[in-house]
Amino acid sequence: MNQPETLNNREMRQRKVLIDWDIRYEVDATLRERMQAAADLCLQCEQVRIPCAVTVCLCDDDTIAEINSRYRGIDRSTDVLSFPSVNYPEKLTAGSCEILLKQEYDDQYDAAFLGDLFISVPHMKAQAREYGHTETREGVYLLVHGICHLMGYDHIEDSDKERMRRMEEKILSAASVTRESTEAADDQELLSMAREAMLQSYSPYSSYPVGAALHSRDGRIFTGCNVENASFGLTNCAERTAVFKAVSEGARSFDVIAIAARTKAWPCGACRQVLNEFAPELRVLVTWDDHVEEKTLAELLPEGFGPHSM
Repeated sequence: MNQPETLNNREMRQRKVLIDWDIRYEVDATLRERMQAAADLCLQCEQVRIPCAVTVCLCDDDTIAEINSRYRGIDRSTDVLSFPSVNYPEKLTAGSCEILLKQEYDDQYDAAFLGDLFISVPHMKAQAREYGHTETREGVYLLVHGICHLMGYDHIEDSDKERMRRMEEKILSAASVTRESTEAADDQELLSMAREAMLQSYSPYSSYPVGAALHSRDGRIFTGCNVENASFGLTNCAERTAVFKAVSEGARSFDVIAIAARTKAWPCGACRQVLNEFAPELRVLVTWDDHVEEKTLAELLPEGFGPHSM
C-alpha cells in the first residue's frame, strides 16, 4: 500500500479545493489533473468564496466494501463514498453556509475541511465500460458527485436529486466533461481553433496575424492571438497570450499547442522559453495555407532552461 502523498503547502494554497490524495490504487496522472480541475470548479459553481480541502482515497473494491460495511452496514462495494465534515441545515448547501465552513478550518490545509471521499478505481473502470464512455469521464463524475455530497447535496428525495443533478451537470459542463467523451481534443480541432484565433489578431504594424490554441492536460483549450503595440517591445505573441490566459485560469500542464499564420511560423525564442516553463515535452503544430508541420518543444529548444534547472 502506498503512503499518502506529502502535501506541498505552497501549491495547495494556489488551489481552491485542496485535495489530499491517498493513492492505494494507481491511476493515470492525467486523470488526477482532470479531477483536480473539476474539484476547483465545484467551489466556483457553488459560489464558495473560501479555500476548502478534501481527502480523496483511490482504492480497490475490497477496501471500499469494508468501509461500506463498517460505517453503513452494507456488505458490498460501491463506486464512491462520501463522509461530510459539515452538518448543513436542511435544504442548505455550502454556498450559503460560509460561517459553518469557517468553523471547519483546518491548520494542516489552511482551509475549511469538507470531508473524506473514497473512490473504487475498479468500480470506476467497470462503470465506464458499462456506460460506454471514458474512464476519465467516469472518474471526474465520481469526484464531482462526491464533492457535491460534501457540499450538502443529496439524492434521497426526488426534488433533492434533481437539484443535485443540476449542480453536477453545471460543474461537468464548466469542466468541459461530456457524457460522450473526455478524450483530448484532436489535432484538427486545435488547428481549426488556432486559425479562428488568428482572425482576432491585433497586428496593425506588422500585418502578420498569428493565432494559437493550447490544450491543457485537464481538457481545457485556451486560444490567443498576437497583440501588437506602438511601443514595439510591448508586443505579445499569440503563444504567450494563450499561455498567460491558461495560467490565469489555473492550468499548469499542457500537451500540445497549434499555431496558425500566413506562412510557416515556429514560436519565437521568448515563446519557446515561456512554453518550456510549463510543458517541456509539448507537441508543437504549425499550420499555414493547407500545410501542417509538427515538432516537439525539445527539438525547438534543446537543453532548455526551466524549473528543473533551479
